[in-house]
Amino acid sequence: MAKKSAAKIKMEAAEIKRAAAARREEKKLRNIIPVSNDDVDLDYYASVDQAWVEIGLAAPARRALIDDGLFKLSDLRKTSLAAVKELHGMGPNAIRILINEMKKADLSFRK
Repeated sequence: MAKKSAAKIKMEAAEIKRAAAARREEKKLRNIIPVSNDDVDLDYYASVDQAWVEIGLAAPARRALIDDGLFKLSDLRKTSLAAVKELHGMGPNAIRILINEMKKADLSFRK
């Protein structure tokens, strides 16, 4: 499978953010608390989460990072470790994987 261009990834990311915002607004209006797989469009996530799949992150962690606008390892430089830990879906194993991959790539979180 060919790599997607940066512009295409950016366009898909914007589309995902708009769809997520629309779903959040709809949930607020309906006052629905639990999230089911029916509320999540998994095809959108699958189209932009290749970088996270390659390093072995679980699906909830991948979705949390994508919803926060973090699509590849180098994007983690924009945010602090504490902010990443606060994301819903980021467990201790996901944090451990991210820290190890950041060290391998000689990158660091924002202070």
